[in-house]
Amino acid sequence: MTRFRHFLAIDWSGAKGPRQNGIALAIADAEGGPPVLVRHRWSREEVLALLRDDLPPDTLVGLDLGIALPFADCDSYFPGWVDSPRDAPGLWALIDRIAADEPNLGANSIVAHPELRPFFRDGAETGARFGCDGAAHGRGRFRMTEHAQAAMGCRPYSNFNLVGAAQVGKSSLTGMRMLHHLRGHLPVWPVDPLPASGSVIVEIYTSLAALEAGRSASRAKIRTHAELGEALAVLGSPPVRRAEGAIDDHSSDALLTCAWLRSVAGDPRRWSPAGLTPDIARTEGWTFGAV
Repeated sequence: MTRFRHFLAIDWSGAKGPRQNGIALAIADAEGGPPVLVRHRWSREEVLALLRDDLPPDTLVGLDLGIALPFADCDSYFPGWVDSPRDAPGLWALIDRIAADEPNLGANSIVAHPELRPFFRDGAETGARFGCDGAAHGRGRFRMTEHAQAAMGCRPYSNFNLVGAAQVGKSSLTGMRMLHHLRGHLPVWPVDPLPASGSVIVEIYTSLAALEAGRSASRAKIRTHAELGEALAVLGSPPVRRAEGAIDDHSSDALLTCAWLRSVAGDPRRWSPAGLTPDIARTEGWTFGAV
């Protein structure tokens, strides 16, 4: 059993522009009906307004983005920089302050900042600090939750990576701006303790939902309603109503993940993963479901 009455999954996007084809929202209720896609061409500001002012009561909100940058590996987000924050809310505030003049919750100013640019991989350029020791870059720095994801069979990417179709850096940075604007409105687990009632935001990784729905890591993306129906059935969910043919993977990610949130939210293990310490919760956060 779970105390939540609604489950909202948000497939996020860090792309430029006022409205994003890559943002998709889907919601499921606790009664067990089919998940429903909230059809709209969303802006990031509209999602912020929904979460702040118009969220259904007792909603578990899953955001498909990294809610923080790696910290534990270097004891700092930006080692060697005197202004590096010491916790996730401080990081959100810093990012929003530097990017304050950008419309659409953009965050390009972060990557252009002379003190921060060396920590990111951007286009053909890999900054000298992309790796923790400044030497072997590899795939970049990872949070503890991303190591847990990898152990479960996923292939996570560093939030400092801004390159390629699988990059998560731009979406995470824009999402952190939104999280800053939601302070005082919605708690973000585990940076904030799980409240006894009301709504809460958690970080999600849609590939985790796909794995638990019987997909492999290489087949995590779903592009037909038939495949989506099969995956939903594994989670104990009815199929999407009156749907057939092709579906874009942003929509299928959101639909599958909100049904997954409903199926696992009552599992105490999800809220107490082995690698989650108070320091990790405060600085890096965690991906819900990474146990």
